[in-house]
Amino acid sequence: MSNKQALRDFQARLAQRLQAVREQTQTARWLAVDCAGLGLLLPLQHAAEIFAPVPVTTVPYTQPWMIGVANLRGGLHTIVDLAQFLGLREGRADTQGGRLVAFNPELNINCALLVDKLLGLRGEEQLAPAQGAGTRPHFASDQRVDDKGRVWQVLDLDALARFQPFLDIVV
Repeated sequence: MSNKQALRDFQARLAQRLQAVREQTQTARWLAVDCAGLGLLLPLQHAAEIFAPVPVTTVPYTQPWMIGVANLRGGLHTIVDLAQFLGLREGRADTQGGRLVAFNPELNINCALLVDKLLGLRGEEQLAPAQGAGTRPHFASDQRVDDKGRVWQVLDLDALARFQPFLDIVV
């Protein structure tokens, strides 16, 4: 008899937890990444798949931030060192330590960005708008601050995909 009651109690607690999770759904808006120590937020609607490092074929006579091209799920993608493109680092990154974040196919650009670290998903409720943002390129929309005081730069991948100096090399 006590086993049945314990099972009923367990089921009731489990049902309460599941209901609480449904009511507290947090919607992630950004993929948080680190590039040369800078926290960046990539909008999830513009980012697609995340890949482990793959063999990259270098392309001569390109910008230093264009690492080369690689086969990602059967498609040829340009690989860009995001930190170097943003001027955060000189020289090539170690492609084995980072991750590749592909652009959403709806943006019509076969490109993946090399980032140093993935730092998880972030939602609107986790980040507050930052005050006093300085001059930024148009593809770097706004800045956010988390509860630990770290400033995050939001990158608009759609605007980056249409940024002419980027587009001239990538396409």
